[in-house]
Amino acid sequence: MRLASRGRIDRSVSLPFSFDGKLLTGHPGDTLASALLANDIRLMGRSFKYHRPRGVMTAGSEEPNALMEIGSGAAMVPNVRATVQELHEGLEAHSQNRWPSLSADLLACNDLLAPFLGAGFYYKTFMWPRSFWERLYEPAIRHAAGPGRLTTDPDPARHEKAFAHCDLLVIGAGPAGLMAALVAGEAGVDVILADESSEPGGRLLTEQERVGGKPAADWVAATLARLAQMDNVRIMSRTTVAGAYDGGVYAAHERVSEHLGARSKDLPLDCFWRIATRAAVLAAGAIERPIAFPDNDRPGIMMAGALRSYVNRYGVSPGRKAALFACNDDAHRTARDLQEAGMEIAGVIDPRSELPKGDYPVFSEARVVGTRGRHGLRQVQVQSASGTTSLAADVLAISGGWNPSLHLSCHMDGRPRWDETIEAFVPRPGAVPGLFAAGAANGVFDTSGCLSEGKRAAGEALATLGVAAPDWLLPEAENQAGSGKTLWLVEGRARAWLDFQNDVTAKDVKGAAQEGYDSVEYMKRYTTQGMAPDQGKSSNVNALAILADATGRSIAATGTTIYRPPYAPLPIGALGAGAQGKGFAPERFTPSHAACLARGAPMIEAGLWYRPSYFPAPGETTWRESCDREVRMVRSAVGICDVSTLGKIELQGPDVGLFLDFVYANGFSRLKPGRVRYGITLREDGHVMDDGTTARLSENHWVMTTTTAAAGQVMAHLEMVQQCFLPRARLRFTSTTDSWAQFAIAGPRALEVLNTVLDNPLRPEQFPFMACGAVRVGGVEARLFRISFSGEMAFELAVPTRVGASLWRLLLAQAEGFGGGPYGMEALNVLRIEKGLLTHAEMHGRTTAFDLGLQKMLSRKKDFIGRSASERPGLCDEGREQLVGLISRSREIGLPAGAHLFAPDAAPERINDQGYVTSSAWSPTLERHIALGFLRQGRARHGERLRLVDHLRGVDVACDVCDPVFFDPEGGRMR
Repeated sequence: MRLASRGRIDRSVSLPFSFDGKLLTGHPGDTLASALLANDIRLMGRSFKYHRPRGVMTAGSEEPNALMEIGSGAAMVPNVRATVQELHEGLEAHSQNRWPSLSADLLACNDLLAPFLGAGFYYKTFMWPRSFWERLYEPAIRHAAGPGRLTTDPDPARHEKAFAHCDLLVIGAGPAGLMAALVAGEAGVDVILADESSEPGGRLLTEQERVGGKPAADWVAATLARLAQMDNVRIMSRTTVAGAYDGGVYAAHERVSEHLGARSKDLPLDCFWRIATRAAVLAAGAIERPIAFPDNDRPGIMMAGALRSYVNRYGVSPGRKAALFACNDDAHRTARDLQEAGMEIAGVIDPRSELPKGDYPVFSEARVVGTRGRHGLRQVQVQSASGTTSLAADVLAISGGWNPSLHLSCHMDGRPRWDETIEAFVPRPGAVPGLFAAGAANGVFDTSGCLSEGKRAAGEALATLGVAAPDWLLPEAENQAGSGKTLWLVEGRARAWLDFQNDVTAKDVKGAAQEGYDSVEYMKRYTTQGMAPDQGKSSNVNALAILADATGRSIAATGTTIYRPPYAPLPIGALGAGAQGKGFAPERFTPSHAACLARGAPMIEAGLWYRPSYFPAPGETTWRESCDREVRMVRSAVGICDVSTLGKIELQGPDVGLFLDFVYANGFSRLKPGRVRYGITLREDGHVMDDGTTARLSENHWVMTTTTAAAGQVMAHLEMVQQCFLPRARLRFTSTTDSWAQFAIAGPRALEVLNTVLDNPLRPEQFPFMACGAVRVGGVEARLFRISFSGEMAFELAVPTRVGASLWRLLLAQAEGFGGGPYGMEALNVLRIEKGLLTHAEMHGRTTAFDLGLQKMLSRKKDFIGRSASERPGLCDEGREQLVGLISRSREIGLPAGAHLFAPDAAPERINDQGYVTSSAWSPTLERHIALGFLRQGRARHGERLRLVDHLRGVDVACDVCDPVFFDPEGGRMR
């Protein structure tokens, strides 16, 4: 089925590949779809519901039918579009969703049951008998779900993720996109031109027209060569921009080596990009829409533009005799191209009365009312004013108009607007900040108009960047898009298909309206229209038009469903790139990591960080010896601890104070610059989520610290608050945990050690407790906070990460000169328990501010996340378990975390449980076993004796209840 003189394929090289075990050949430049058509294979798949035969329908990523399994074994990838998969030597493709074979699919018997399997049948059928759900219905549904299969073997392919930044992102490299990139590139801004095809150029590579006085493909080549010479322009082919997100961030999927037969082990299969841009031009083109008519789903029925693509770009004749059914001039363009390629034209069927003339049969005021052929089209029934005629044809090209590819403009909940002049939805300006639609994506379909649109959109984008667009002379091009007439549906007795993958018909949409599902969102879910892998790209607008007619509304009033990312399916492997092995749980090392290992410190995990447990000294044989020494060292002299793992979030803007007031339970907006405040955050259910300090460095610059384990959770919480509650707040925030190395200097001699490293030494009165400010260390800008997690005079000194390891060595050298040294996590935990300070052992998700004794921090003067829920009587009842301290009455037996508390004379059984232990330690300061825990009515029971039992460890010991602050309860030492 190869045409002798057409196509951009390399006929000098043959590429062997297989389809369902059959060995075939193609050429470089082919897609799998074009190669199969060239081998006279039209049956490529089965529909999901009725297993009806399906053939290729389009030539792009909107393809609903030709979904394949590519590869075998662990490397098999399901649901790959044959229209996107590039041919390479050794490609192994298999059809899917059939049994036992594609041509003899026994599951096609579902089609005979179609009268009983209409839209919504599952909502009615699977409700009875109730006992059948778990034993019959659910297993059957799960077995049948999904057109493709997933292998359970580990993915052998390598996937990558990457980040890119630019001034202007141009999405699509058709005429509008190329012109936009050219204008912006000449303006000198950084440009990324992304196109999902293997070869940029869009429809200019598939049409027989001229641009700038030369063949369109030659103009494309010249333009790409010019762009390639610009250092500020990056061309990314095989890259689908899949989503638009806040802050000018776009997701993109690049197919790196899917088109290569022999891949280097160092070459990834694909790459998931996060592109941050200041502005973007949407030049994604348009998608040709089909016409719903009886039996419009035969293999061999395809879009007119796709037929031209296969003929002009791939040199393939999808059939020997073609008919065309269209309500616009595009059908006649297709007929001329087919004639020039040597194909026979059975006829052009057009519902209009006044038609362009051509040297082929033309049926005016006519419609296709039926087709014949099971595994491939054989005949077309045409109804016109003169009666019904049968045409012998094995390919039927259809065109009902064009729908702009506006999906990205809707990804931030923007709704498109209906344009009556082109009978299609077009992007609403400003729906995505900084995104400017151009060309066919903006409803302009002629080449000259697309070039002009590209120039216009680039100029508008450049204006937002403060850059003047260069004066550019547009090349001459075709300036007539042709006329057309809207035709959504041809009525008939047979089924007219809308969603070809999910087997949704026009009758299903009408039935949904009759049953009360007349909202577009309800209709979508009731019928599954637009929920197939193509996400309704070819069928949604037709379905909306039929729904509008069924409900007596206009299409504009009916509206459209919400387009969500991704624009095209993304492999899960690409989304989770690198998330295997250590990539799944990466090891994070502090700036002091190497120095800690050199001192023999055992490392333990804290979140994803590795931190030193303790620092053994000569002669010490147990961790307790080292821990006790480190605690005494901090209490008597000075200790150094690397706290770089604390979450650090920087916030800037005039509304940060108001924002923090809503995030924190206590007030922050009146905090003065140069001061730090401790705060707690609640979840929406009123329970404590995290605690930490926030410092106000200047009027509009704040730094929030979080616990190590909750840094990601708090960042996500802040984003939720901004997006959902305070979207207009003037602020920005970002995580800077990895950007700053931070060290705690704690103990009576902390200030002496600190002053040895500061360029300008401090006096205590210059820097009171809970102060913060900028300092310099060896000429390096640093930040200093006077806060304490030990109960001693303490400071936290933060420097850029690049000098963190050097500062650690310097601080240790100075501290050892004052009788101090490093201390690890074990000592840190003992120090904080002695002071009754909290970690997520106590804030474990089931405790409230009332339980923790922090109820006075809940402001009564403002609203905040979780306030209403925290005031529920059940969350502040005196009978709740409350934070207490516990002291063992035995010097030998400790109070292990996880143990439970009972009355002295009660049996240690669940019904008698009074509370539990969350944190415990041997206190070298008090020389007693101490613990923190929760006890019913705990604050009123200080002084009571209880029985602590741990059945798992065999512990049964008496303990006394006390205040959770064991050491220096007045706080005199830290002041």
